Amino acid sequence: MLEKLERLADRYDELGELLSSPTLYDDPPRAAALAKEQSELQPIIAAYRRYSAAQQAAADARDLLGDAGGDAELRALAQEELASSRAESERLEEELRLLLLPKDENDSRSVIMEIRAGAGGEEAALFAASLYRMYTMYADARGWKTERIGQSETELGGFKEITFSIDGEGAFSRLKYESGVHRVQRVPETESQGRVHTSTVTVAVLPEVDDVELTIDPKDLRIDTFRSSGAGGQHINKTSSAIRVTHLPTGMVVECQDERSQFKNKDKALRVLRSRLFEIEQRKRDDAIAAERRSQVGTGDRSERIRTYNFPENRISEHRIKLTLYKLDSFLNGDLDEVLDALITTDQANKLANAEA
Repeated sequence: MLEKLERLADRYDELGELLSSPTLYDDPPRAAALAKEQSELQPIIAAYRRYSAAQQAAADARDLLGDAGGDAELRALAQEELASSRAESERLEEELRLLLLPKDENDSRSVIMEIRAGAGGEEAALFAASLYRMYTMYADARGWKTERIGQSETELGGFKEITFSIDGEGAFSRLKYESGVHRVQRVPETESQGRVHTSTVTVAVLPEVDDVELTIDPKDLRIDTFRSSGAGGQHINKTSSAIRVTHLPTGMVVECQDERSQFKNKDKALRVLRSRLFEIEQRKRDDAIAAERRSQVGTGDRSERIRTYNFPENRISEHRIKLTLYKLDSFLNGDLDEVLDALITTDQANKLANAEA
């Protein structure tokens, strides 16, 4: 590990010299690539320098201990410094092992989220709306920008489905664990008998990609227009501004009617299509890396039941890591970090164990 860290430190210093070269101003793409590489190395190098300082402090304390002779006060001071430096070295060594784990190349991306009502009819649609609210509140708290792309509403204000983007640094790294089946247990607003019902909602979290990373041949697309409509079939406008994009090779269909402009709706639909196609390619690659996939904490299978929201008990049960919290009300108001941090920590521990096996 130390040899690798030395090589990375040399590369970090080299990047600093390259970025200070005046000739780089004539090559903005290369400058951006070098700056990104330096930024990705920065936390590793900062931790490595703290680790080296702790190692040096421990060596100095050992020297002091050897020179203390019969001076009890000096020996006590040296032993205290040695214990402190060793503890700091061990902590930083563990931090460095985590920092050196292979990175998910999508972690720095923004995301497109798709929420769909599953079993449970109107009650599932109402819970889909609750999850949409939860994620947008979480995004707002982190300073991320959200934008609706398309939705299909119900008469009571729920969503049969809703697609939206969350734009912010590291959005995918935290939200990727939300893909899967979310189960809700509560007395439905539409139920008069007071019986607890179980409904499900599926969530998909897709890394957003641009047209440079994944190009789509226009010949592979069929684009249809139709009139936008709201819940109950009420027309939002009287022009055919809504867009339906069909990707002919896969049969994948994306609709968008959120904007009054055909151009904007088409642009949003293509954003979703690119992300879906990119996810398919990612899955093919991940399926070929079975060991790595087994080490992850369920970050993609939409058929996997990941969490239960129990309203009578104010309980959240995170099934993948067997975590139960009794704070459902605050969780649905966007307070997700305790669960997401636990998922990230477990995922990192699994990957670390797999790397050292």
